[in-house]
Amino acid sequence: MMAADSRLALAALFGVGLSIFLIVRGRLHPFVALLCGAFIIGPLSGLSLPDTAKAVQKGVGDVLGGIGLVVALGLALGTMLQLSDGASGLARMMIGPAERRRAPWMSLLVALVLGLPLFFETGLVLLLPIVASAAVALPSSKDRDFIKLRLMLSALTGLSVIHALVPPHPGPLLAVTTLNANLGLTIFYGVLVAAPTAIVAGPLLSLLTARGVVLAPTPTLPGVNGVHSTQTWRALLVVLLPVLLIGAGQVEVLLPPSIAVHFTWLSLASNPVLALLLACLVALPLLFGARMGKAEVQQAIWQETMKPAGAILLAIGTGGALKQVLVSAGLSDLLARLAAAGSLSPIVLAWSIAVAIRLATGSATVATITAAGIMPGVVAASGVAPEWIVLAIGAGSVFFSHVNDPGFWLVKSYLGTSTPATFRTWSVLETVVSIMGFATVLVLSRFL
Repeated sequence: MMAADSRLALAALFGVGLSIFLIVRGRLHPFVALLCGAFIIGPLSGLSLPDTAKAVQKGVGDVLGGIGLVVALGLALGTMLQLSDGASGLARMMIGPAERRRAPWMSLLVALVLGLPLFFETGLVLLLPIVASAAVALPSSKDRDFIKLRLMLSALTGLSVIHALVPPHPGPLLAVTTLNANLGLTIFYGVLVAAPTAIVAGPLLSLLTARGVVLAPTPTLPGVNGVHSTQTWRALLVVLLPVLLIGAGQVEVLLPPSIAVHFTWLSLASNPVLALLLACLVALPLLFGARMGKAEVQQAIWQETMKPAGAILLAIGTGGALKQVLVSAGLSDLLARLAAAGSLSPIVLAWSIAVAIRLATGSATVATITAAGIMPGVVAASGVAPEWIVLAIGAGSVFFSHVNDPGFWLVKSYLGTSTPATFRTWSVLETVVSIMGFATVLVLSRFL
Protein backbone atom coordinates (compact mmCIF):
# COMPACT_ATOMS: atom_id res chain seq x y z
CA MET A 1 0.00 0.00 0.00
CA MET A 2 2.81 2.42 0.94
CA ALA A 3 4.62 1.74 -2.34
CA ALA A 4 1.46 2.34 -4.37
CA ASP A 5 0.73 5.56 -2.47
CA SER A 6 4.27 6.84 -3.01
CA ARG A 7 4.08 5.97 -6.70
CA LEU A 8 0.81 7.87 -7.02
CA ALA A 9 2.15 10.97 -5.24
CA LEU A 10 5.34 11.03 -7.35
CA ALA A 11 3.35 10.56 -10.57
CA ALA A 12 1.10 13.49 -9.67
CA LEU A 13 4.05 15.76 -8.85
CA PHE A 14 5.89 14.82 -12.04
CA GLY A 15 2.86 15.18 -14.31
CA VAL A 16 1.73 18.53 -12.94
CA GLY A 17 5.34 19.79 -12.94
CA LEU A 18 5.77 18.68 -16.56
CA SER A 19 2.61 20.53 -17.60
CA ILE A 20 3.85 23.73 -15.97
CA PHE A 21 7.29 23.36 -17.59
CA LEU A 22 5.83 22.79 -21.06
CA ILE A 23 3.63 25.87 -20.74
CA VAL A 24 6.11 28.27 -19.14
CA ARG A 25 9.41 27.16 -20.69
CA GLY A 26 8.31 25.15 -23.70
CA ARG A 27 5.76 27.81 -24.79
CA LEU A 28 3.23 25.11 -25.65
CA HIS A 29 -0.46 25.99 -25.60
CA PRO A 30 -2.09 24.82 -22.34
CA PHE A 31 -4.36 22.56 -24.39
CA VAL A 32 -1.38 20.44 -25.49
CA ALA A 33 0.65 20.70 -22.29
CA LEU A 34 -2.21 19.65 -20.00
CA LEU A 35 -3.04 16.67 -22.20
CA CYS A 36 0.61 15.59 -22.03
CA GLY A 37 0.51 15.84 -18.25
CA ALA A 38 -2.70 13.82 -18.04
CA PHE A 39 -1.38 11.01 -20.23
CA ILE A 40 1.88 10.89 -18.26
CA ILE A 41 0.23 10.78 -14.82
CA GLY A 42 -2.18 7.95 -15.72
CA PRO A 43 0.33 5.19 -16.62
CA LEU A 44 2.88 6.34 -14.03
CA SER A 45 0.26 6.10 -11.26
CA GLY A 46 -0.89 2.64 -12.32
CA LEU A 47 -3.82 3.38 -14.64
CA SER A 48 -3.84 1.59 -17.97
CA LEU A 49 -3.75 3.69 -21.14
CA PRO A 50 -7.40 2.89 -21.97
CA ASP A 51 -8.47 3.90 -18.44
CA THR A 52 -6.40 7.08 -18.70
CA ALA A 53 -8.06 7.91 -22.02
CA LYS A 54 -11.50 7.35 -20.47
CA ALA A 55 -10.60 9.62 -17.56
CA VAL A 56 -9.43 12.32 -19.99
CA GLN A 57 -12.68 12.07 -21.96
CA LYS A 58 -14.76 12.16 -18.78
CA GLY A 59 -12.85 15.16 -17.43
CA VAL A 60 -13.24 17.17 -20.63
CA GLY A 61 -16.90 16.18 -20.95
CA ASP A 62 -17.74 17.04 -17.34
CA VAL A 63 -16.15 20.47 -17.51
CA LEU A 64 -17.42 21.48 -20.94
CA GLY A 65 -20.83 19.98 -20.20
CA GLY A 66 -20.98 21.95 -16.99
CA ILE A 67 -19.56 25.34 -17.95
CA GLY A 68 -18.80 25.19 -21.70
CA LEU A 69 -22.16 26.64 -22.74
CA VAL A 70 -22.05 29.12 -19.86
CA VAL A 71 -18.72 30.44 -21.17
CA ALA A 72 -19.92 30.58 -24.78
CA LEU A 73 -23.19 32.35 -23.95
CA GLY A 74 -21.38 34.68 -21.55
CA LEU A 75 -18.94 35.60 -24.32
CA ALA A 76 -21.88 36.32 -26.62
CA LEU A 77 -23.57 38.53 -24.04
CA GLY A 78 -20.33 40.38 -23.33
CA THR A 79 -19.76 40.95 -27.06
CA MET A 80 -23.26 42.39 -27.48
CA LEU A 81 -22.74 44.73 -24.55
CA GLN A 82 -19.44 45.94 -25.98
CA LEU A 83 -20.61 46.33 -29.59
CA SER A 84 -23.61 48.36 -28.44
CA ASP A 85 -21.48 50.45 -26.02
CA GLY A 86 -23.63 49.12 -23.18
CA ALA A 87 -20.65 47.74 -21.23
CA SER A 88 -18.90 51.11 -20.96
CA GLY A 89 -22.15 52.77 -19.88
CA LEU A 90 -22.61 50.19 -17.12
CA ALA A 91 -19.01 50.58 -16.01
CA ARG A 92 -19.43 54.34 -15.72
CA MET A 93 -22.62 53.89 -13.70
CA MET A 94 -21.56 51.08 -11.35
CA ILE A 95 -17.85 51.75 -10.86
CA GLY A 96 -17.26 55.33 -11.97
CA PRO A 97 -13.99 56.66 -13.39
CA ALA A 98 -11.38 53.89 -13.22
CA GLU A 99 -8.62 56.17 -11.99
CA ARG A 100 -10.47 57.09 -8.79
CA ARG A 101 -9.33 55.43 -5.57
CA ARG A 102 -12.79 54.08 -4.85
CA ALA A 103 -13.07 52.23 -8.20
CA PRO A 104 -11.59 48.87 -6.98
CA TRP A 105 -13.85 49.02 -3.92
CA MET A 106 -16.90 49.61 -6.10
CA SER A 107 -15.79 46.75 -8.36
CA LEU A 108 -15.58 44.46 -5.29
CA LEU A 109 -18.99 45.59 -4.02
CA VAL A 110 -20.69 45.00 -7.38
CA ALA A 111 -19.18 41.48 -7.56
CA LEU A 112 -20.26 40.64 -4.00
CA VAL A 113 -23.84 41.72 -4.64
CA LEU A 114 -24.32 40.34 -8.16
CA GLY A 115 -22.31 37.20 -7.35
CA LEU A 116 -24.70 36.05 -4.62
CA PRO A 117 -27.02 34.04 -6.91
CA LEU A 118 -24.44 33.20 -9.60
CA PHE A 119 -22.01 30.36 -10.18
CA PHE A 120 -18.42 31.64 -10.23
CA GLU A 121 -18.04 31.07 -13.99
CA THR A 122 -21.34 32.79 -14.77
CA GLY A 123 -20.43 35.80 -12.67
CA LEU A 124 -17.00 35.97 -14.28
CA VAL A 125 -18.25 36.01 -17.87
CA LEU A 126 -20.94 38.55 -17.00
CA LEU A 127 -18.91 40.99 -14.90
CA LEU A 128 -15.31 41.06 -16.15
CA PRO A 129 -16.07 42.57 -19.59
CA ILE A 130 -18.03 45.34 -17.84
CA VAL A 131 -15.32 45.94 -15.25
CA ALA A 132 -12.64 46.00 -17.96
CA SER A 133 -14.67 48.60 -19.88
CA ALA A 134 -14.20 51.03 -16.99
CA ALA A 135 -10.52 51.26 -17.96
CA VAL A 136 -11.05 51.74 -21.70
CA ALA A 137 -11.27 55.53 -21.42
CA LEU A 138 -7.93 55.75 -19.61
CA PRO A 139 -5.13 57.35 -21.63
CA SER A 140 -2.30 55.01 -22.57
CA SER A 141 0.18 55.10 -19.73
CA LYS A 142 2.34 52.82 -17.63
CA ASP A 143 -0.41 52.75 -14.99
CA ARG A 144 -3.24 51.74 -17.32
CA ASP A 145 -2.66 47.99 -16.99
CA PHE A 146 -2.22 48.36 -13.22
CA ILE A 147 -5.54 50.20 -12.81
CA LYS A 148 -7.41 47.82 -15.10
CA LEU A 149 -5.99 44.73 -13.40
CA ARG A 150 -6.86 46.06 -9.93
CA LEU A 151 -10.49 46.48 -11.01
CA MET A 152 -10.70 42.96 -12.40
CA LEU A 153 -8.88 41.30 -9.48
CA SER A 154 -11.20 43.06 -7.02
CA ALA A 155 -14.23 41.75 -8.93
CA LEU A 156 -12.76 38.23 -9.02
CA THR A 157 -12.19 38.39 -5.27
CA GLY A 158 -15.84 39.19 -4.63
CA LEU A 159 -16.98 36.31 -6.84
CA SER A 160 -14.51 33.83 -5.33
CA VAL A 161 -15.26 34.70 -1.69
CA ILE A 162 -19.01 34.46 -2.15
CA HIS A 163 -18.65 31.21 -4.11
CA ALA A 164 -16.51 29.56 -1.41
CA LEU A 165 -18.11 30.80 1.79
CA VAL A 166 -21.75 31.79 1.41
CA PRO A 167 -24.61 29.34 0.71
CA PRO A 168 -26.69 28.75 -1.35
CA HIS A 169 -23.69 28.33 -3.65
CA PRO A 170 -23.35 24.61 -4.49
CA GLY A 171 -20.14 23.87 -2.54
CA PRO A 172 -21.11 25.35 0.83
CA LEU A 173 -24.68 24.10 0.42
CA LEU A 174 -23.46 20.54 -0.18
CA ALA A 175 -21.28 20.73 2.93
CA VAL A 176 -24.20 22.13 4.97
CA THR A 177 -26.33 19.13 3.98
CA THR A 178 -23.57 16.56 4.59
CA LEU A 179 -22.65 17.91 8.02
CA ASN A 180 -26.23 18.72 9.10
CA ALA A 181 -25.30 22.35 9.70
CA ASN A 182 -27.89 25.10 10.17
CA LEU A 183 -28.30 26.89 6.84
CA GLY A 184 -29.27 30.27 8.31
CA LEU A 185 -26.36 30.29 10.75
CA THR A 186 -23.93 29.23 8.02
CA ILE A 187 -25.06 32.11 5.81
CA PHE A 188 -24.71 34.56 8.73
CA TYR A 189 -21.25 33.29 9.71
CA GLY A 190 -20.26 33.09 6.04
CA VAL A 191 -21.00 36.79 5.53
CA LEU A 192 -18.98 37.66 8.66
CA VAL A 193 -16.01 35.69 7.31
CA ALA A 194 -16.43 36.90 3.71
CA ALA A 195 -16.31 40.65 4.46
CA PRO A 196 -12.76 40.97 5.89
CA THR A 197 -11.50 38.24 3.55
CA ALA A 198 -12.72 40.12 0.47
CA ILE A 199 -11.24 43.43 1.65
CA VAL A 200 -7.76 41.96 2.24
CA ALA A 201 -7.64 39.67 -0.82
CA GLY A 202 -9.19 42.20 -3.20
CA PRO A 203 -8.42 45.94 -3.27
CA LEU A 204 -5.59 45.76 -0.70
CA LEU A 205 -3.72 42.74 -2.10
CA SER A 206 -4.05 43.98 -5.69
CA LEU A 207 -1.95 47.04 -4.80
CA LEU A 208 0.98 44.60 -4.63
CA THR A 209 0.17 41.84 -7.12
CA ALA A 210 -1.02 44.05 -10.00
CA ARG A 211 2.07 46.28 -9.96
CA GLY A 212 4.28 45.79 -13.02
CA VAL A 213 2.05 43.20 -14.75
CA VAL A 214 1.69 43.75 -18.50
CA LEU A 215 -1.65 42.75 -19.98
CA ALA A 216 -2.15 41.43 -23.49
CA PRO A 217 -3.64 44.17 -25.68
CA THR A 218 -7.40 43.77 -25.88
CA PRO A 219 -8.71 45.14 -29.17
CA THR A 220 -11.60 47.52 -28.67
CA LEU A 221 -14.60 46.15 -30.52
CA PRO A 222 -16.00 48.71 -32.95
CA GLY A 223 -19.63 49.63 -32.66
CA VAL A 224 -21.92 48.28 -35.35
CA ASN A 225 -22.66 50.87 -38.03
CA GLY A 226 -26.04 52.47 -37.56
CA VAL A 227 -26.43 51.34 -33.94
CA HIS A 228 -26.43 54.20 -31.47
CA SER A 229 -24.99 53.90 -27.97
CA THR A 230 -27.35 51.87 -25.81
CA GLN A 231 -29.20 53.53 -22.98
CA THR A 232 -27.66 52.36 -19.72
CA TRP A 233 -30.93 51.07 -18.30
CA ARG A 234 -31.24 48.64 -21.22
CA ALA A 235 -27.74 47.26 -20.64
CA LEU A 236 -28.43 46.99 -16.91
CA LEU A 237 -31.61 45.00 -17.57
CA VAL A 238 -29.67 42.62 -19.84
CA VAL A 239 -27.05 41.98 -17.11
CA LEU A 240 -29.56 41.66 -14.27
CA LEU A 241 -31.91 39.29 -16.11
CA PRO A 242 -29.79 36.11 -15.68
CA VAL A 243 -28.93 37.21 -12.12
CA LEU A 244 -32.64 37.50 -11.25
CA LEU A 245 -33.56 34.23 -13.00
CA ILE A 246 -30.82 32.26 -11.24
CA GLY A 247 -31.53 33.99 -7.94
CA ALA A 248 -35.22 33.12 -8.18
CA GLY A 249 -34.28 29.46 -8.39
CA GLN A 250 -32.48 29.69 -5.03
CA VAL A 251 -35.62 30.88 -3.23
CA GLU A 252 -37.02 27.35 -3.29
CA VAL A 253 -33.87 26.01 -1.55
CA LEU A 254 -34.12 28.52 1.29
CA LEU A 255 -37.80 27.90 2.07
CA PRO A 256 -39.15 25.12 4.34
CA PRO A 257 -40.25 22.07 2.31
CA SER A 258 -43.93 22.62 3.13
CA ILE A 259 -43.79 26.09 1.55
CA ALA A 260 -41.19 25.41 -1.16
CA VAL A 261 -43.50 22.94 -2.91
CA HIS A 262 -45.65 25.90 -3.98
CA PHE A 263 -42.71 27.73 -5.57
CA THR A 264 -41.14 25.03 -7.75
CA TRP A 265 -42.02 27.13 -10.80
CA LEU A 266 -39.31 29.61 -9.76
CA SER A 267 -36.57 27.12 -10.61
CA LEU A 268 -37.72 26.59 -14.22
CA ALA A 269 -35.41 29.24 -15.68
CA SER A 270 -32.72 29.18 -12.99
CA ASN A 271 -30.36 26.89 -14.91
CA PRO A 272 -27.37 29.11 -15.83
CA VAL A 273 -27.40 27.98 -19.48
CA LEU A 274 -31.12 28.72 -19.93
CA ALA A 275 -30.82 31.99 -17.99
CA LEU A 276 -27.96 33.21 -20.20
CA LEU A 277 -29.69 32.04 -23.37
CA LEU A 278 -32.80 34.02 -22.44
CA ALA A 279 -30.61 37.03 -21.64
CA CYS A 280 -28.94 36.81 -25.08
CA LEU A 281 -32.31 36.62 -26.82
CA VAL A 282 -33.62 39.61 -24.86
CA ALA A 283 -30.37 41.53 -25.45
CA LEU A 284 -30.74 41.51 -29.24
CA PRO A 285 -33.83 43.77 -29.44
CA LEU A 286 -32.92 45.79 -26.35
CA LEU A 287 -29.37 46.60 -27.44
CA PHE A 288 -29.66 46.68 -31.24
CA GLY A 289 -33.31 47.52 -31.89
CA ALA A 290 -34.60 47.13 -35.42
CA ARG A 291 -31.11 46.35 -36.76
CA MET A 292 -30.77 43.12 -34.81
CA GLY A 293 -31.79 41.09 -37.86
CA LYS A 294 -29.28 42.72 -40.21
CA ALA A 295 -26.61 40.37 -41.54
CA GLU A 296 -23.73 42.69 -40.61
CA VAL A 297 -24.95 42.96 -37.01
CA GLN A 298 -25.29 39.21 -36.54
CA GLN A 299 -21.96 38.58 -38.24
CA ALA A 300 -20.18 41.08 -36.00
CA ILE A 301 -21.70 39.57 -32.82
CA TRP A 302 -20.95 35.94 -33.55
CA GLN A 303 -17.60 36.46 -35.25
CA GLU A 304 -16.27 38.34 -32.23
CA THR A 305 -17.81 35.73 -29.89
CA MET A 306 -16.26 32.73 -31.62
CA LYS A 307 -12.71 34.12 -31.88
CA PRO A 308 -11.76 33.56 -28.22
CA ALA A 309 -14.19 30.70 -27.55
CA GLY A 310 -12.07 27.90 -29.02
CA ALA A 311 -8.88 28.64 -27.06
CA ILE A 312 -10.77 29.20 -23.79
CA LEU A 313 -12.89 26.05 -24.05
CA LEU A 314 -9.93 23.83 -25.02
CA ALA A 315 -7.83 25.11 -22.12
CA ILE A 316 -10.50 24.67 -19.45
CA GLY A 317 -11.52 21.30 -20.93
CA THR A 318 -8.02 19.86 -20.70
CA GLY A 319 -7.67 21.31 -17.20
CA GLY A 320 -10.68 19.16 -16.36
CA ALA A 321 -8.98 16.17 -18.02
CA LEU A 322 -5.89 16.51 -15.84
CA LYS A 323 -8.06 16.85 -12.74
CA GLN A 324 -10.07 13.73 -13.59
CA VAL A 325 -6.98 11.58 -14.19
CA LEU A 326 -5.73 12.55 -10.72
CA VAL A 327 -9.10 11.70 -9.18
CA SER A 328 -9.40 8.40 -11.09
CA ALA A 329 -5.90 7.42 -9.97
CA GLY A 330 -7.07 7.78 -6.36
CA LEU A 331 -5.13 10.84 -5.22
CA SER A 332 -8.07 12.50 -3.42
CA ASP A 333 -8.72 9.26 -1.47
CA LEU A 334 -5.05 9.01 -0.54
CA LEU A 335 -4.94 12.57 0.80
CA ALA A 336 -8.16 12.07 2.76
CA ARG A 337 -6.70 8.96 4.47
CA LEU A 338 -3.49 10.74 5.36
CA ALA A 339 -5.30 13.77 6.81
CA ALA A 340 -7.79 11.69 8.83
CA ALA A 341 -4.96 9.70 10.42
CA GLY A 342 -3.56 12.82 12.14
CA SER A 343 -4.67 14.45 15.39
CA LEU A 344 -5.57 18.06 14.63
CA SER A 345 -8.28 20.52 15.61
CA PRO A 346 -11.43 19.67 13.56
CA ILE A 347 -11.37 23.13 11.92
CA VAL A 348 -7.67 22.81 11.02
CA LEU A 349 -8.24 19.24 9.82
CA ALA A 350 -11.20 20.21 7.62
CA TRP A 351 -9.25 23.07 6.02
CA SER A 352 -6.12 20.94 5.54
CA ILE A 353 -8.01 18.12 3.80
CA ALA A 354 -9.73 20.58 1.46
CA VAL A 355 -6.41 22.31 0.68
CA ALA A 356 -4.60 19.05 -0.07
CA ILE A 357 -7.32 17.77 -2.39
CA ARG A 358 -7.69 21.15 -4.08
CA LEU A 359 -3.94 21.25 -4.83
CA ALA A 360 -3.91 17.67 -6.07
CA THR A 361 -7.04 17.69 -8.24
CA GLY A 362 -7.62 21.35 -9.08
CA SER A 363 -11.30 21.04 -8.23
CA ALA A 364 -12.97 23.02 -5.45
CA THR A 365 -16.02 20.78 -5.82
CA VAL A 366 -14.02 17.56 -5.38
CA ALA A 367 -12.23 19.09 -2.40
CA THR A 368 -15.53 20.10 -0.79
CA ILE A 369 -17.25 16.77 -1.43
CA THR A 370 -14.32 14.72 -0.12
CA ALA A 371 -13.62 16.85 2.95
CA ALA A 372 -17.30 17.09 3.89
CA GLY A 373 -17.72 13.35 3.39
CA ILE A 374 -15.06 12.34 5.95
CA MET A 375 -15.78 15.00 8.60
CA PRO A 376 -19.23 14.04 10.07
CA GLY A 377 -17.70 11.56 12.55
CA VAL A 378 -15.03 14.06 13.59
CA VAL A 379 -17.67 16.79 14.08
CA ALA A 380 -19.87 14.49 16.18
CA ALA A 381 -16.96 13.39 18.36
CA SER A 382 -15.50 16.87 18.89
CA GLY A 383 -18.67 18.86 19.47
CA VAL A 384 -17.49 21.72 17.22
CA ALA A 385 -20.35 23.63 15.55
CA PRO A 386 -20.69 22.15 12.04
CA GLU A 387 -21.22 25.64 10.56
CA TRP A 388 -17.56 26.49 11.20
CA ILE A 389 -16.44 23.20 9.64
CA VAL A 390 -18.46 24.06 6.51
CA LEU A 391 -16.71 27.42 6.24
CA ALA A 392 -13.27 25.93 6.90
CA ILE A 393 -13.84 23.45 4.06
CA GLY A 394 -15.03 26.26 1.78
CA ALA A 395 -11.93 28.32 2.53
CA GLY A 396 -9.63 25.35 1.91
CA SER A 397 -11.34 24.41 -1.36
CA VAL A 398 -10.06 27.53 -3.19
CA PHE A 399 -6.40 27.37 -2.11
CA PHE A 400 -3.83 28.20 -4.86
CA SER A 401 -5.55 27.68 -8.20
CA HIS A 402 -2.99 26.36 -10.71
CA VAL A 403 -2.69 24.48 -14.02
CA ASN A 404 -4.95 21.54 -13.14
CA ASP A 405 -7.82 23.94 -12.34
CA PRO A 406 -9.98 24.76 -15.40
CA GLY A 407 -10.84 28.07 -13.71
CA PHE A 408 -7.16 29.09 -13.87
CA TRP A 409 -7.27 29.13 -17.67
CA LEU A 410 -10.65 30.83 -17.78
CA VAL A 411 -9.42 33.63 -15.52
CA LYS A 412 -6.15 33.92 -17.47
CA SER A 413 -8.02 34.44 -20.73
CA TYR A 414 -10.27 37.13 -19.29
CA LEU A 415 -7.48 38.98 -17.46
CA GLY A 416 -5.17 38.93 -20.48
CA THR A 417 -2.18 37.88 -18.34
CA SER A 418 0.69 35.53 -19.15
CA THR A 419 0.85 32.19 -17.32
CA PRO A 420 3.52 33.42 -14.83
CA ALA A 421 1.52 36.62 -14.24
CA THR A 422 -1.64 34.58 -13.64
CA PHE A 423 0.21 32.69 -10.90
CA ARG A 424 1.35 35.99 -9.42
CA THR A 425 -2.13 37.55 -9.46
CA TRP A 426 -4.95 35.00 -9.51
CA SER A 427 -3.19 32.10 -7.75
CA VAL A 428 -1.94 34.39 -4.99
CA LEU A 429 -5.42 35.95 -4.68
CA GLU A 430 -7.02 32.53 -4.18
CA THR A 431 -4.37 31.56 -1.64
CA VAL A 432 -4.98 34.72 0.39
CA VAL A 433 -8.76 34.14 0.23
CA SER A 434 -8.17 30.63 1.59
CA ILE A 435 -5.74 31.59 4.38
CA MET A 436 -7.61 34.75 5.40
CA GLY A 437 -10.93 32.88 5.42
CA PHE A 438 -9.42 30.08 7.51
CA ALA A 439 -7.85 32.50 10.00
CA THR A 440 -11.13 34.41 10.36
CA VAL A 441 -13.03 31.16 10.96
CA LEU A 442 -10.53 30.18 13.67
CA VAL A 443 -10.90 33.53 15.46
CA LEU A 444 -14.68 33.91 15.18
CA SER A 445 -15.34 30.30 16.18
CA ARG A 446 -13.87 31.07 19.61
CA PHE A 447 -16.38 33.84 20.28
CA LEU A 448 -19.60 32.83 18.46
